[in-house]
Amino acid sequence: MQFTSESVEALVEQFTKLPTIGRKTAQRLANFVLKMPREEVEEIARALIAVKDQVQRCSTCFVVADHDPCPICSSEKRDRSTICVVEESSDLLAIERTGEYRGLYHVLGGVISPLDGVGPDDLRIRELARRVDPSFADSEAANASAADAREAAESGEAGPPEVGEEPHAGDGAPSPDGADEEAEVQEVILAVNPNVEGDTTAYYISQLLEPMGVPVTRIARGLPIGGDLEYADEATLSRALEGRGSV
Repeated sequence: MQFTSESVEALVEQFTKLPTIGRKTAQRLANFVLKMPREEVEEIARALIAVKDQVQRCSTCFVVADHDPCPICSSEKRDRSTICVVEESSDLLAIERTGEYRGLYHVLGGVISPLDGVGPDDLRIRELARRVDPSFADSEAANASAADAREAAESGEAGPPEVGEEPHAGDGAPSPDGADEEAEVQEVILAVNPNVEGDTTAYYISQLLEPMGVPVTRIARGLPIGGDLEYADEATLSRALEGRGSV
């Protein structure tokens, strides 16, 4: 069934583009909008436009915010020795609501999922590595240069080797500033979801950061508050036993 008004029908079509919104729900929303005062509709319209015009991602942790850097990264009260890695900005908000964590964050933008065509290069994993160890960027550049040189040599297009600059990039000696920045991060906490994709992502990050000598931990998994052992599955009970602590 279509509305007799083309304007209302167009609004219904726009609502159906939202996730989990079917046509019947979109029709109910459109009817609700028709009954709203004009001032409230204008407020909704201004809020939608403001989201697109003002909201950006923090260049440090990549959370959505109105300013760059975000309030968390720019706060002097946060513990800069700890970085909590989350999948999306909504996960960051969930952890902040607990009031127990006072460190910094890093938003990956998803998880590794080969079935969905999402690989490590599609996430902000390398940006995390550069935050933990600023010299990681230099090693990446050196590896890229070496790879280009090998390809050129194999194709026969390589010119005379430039001796004198590349050894400096690959000698692995960080600058004094880089050493200071590296010493700042003392722990990386992985707060990804406890599923196959989350486990894959956590393993990849732990292997990437292992040579940097920074401890990588993961939030505990187990029984929820108020849960019953009788109804818990085997995997959850196993994780709960592995993560047991002293009383």
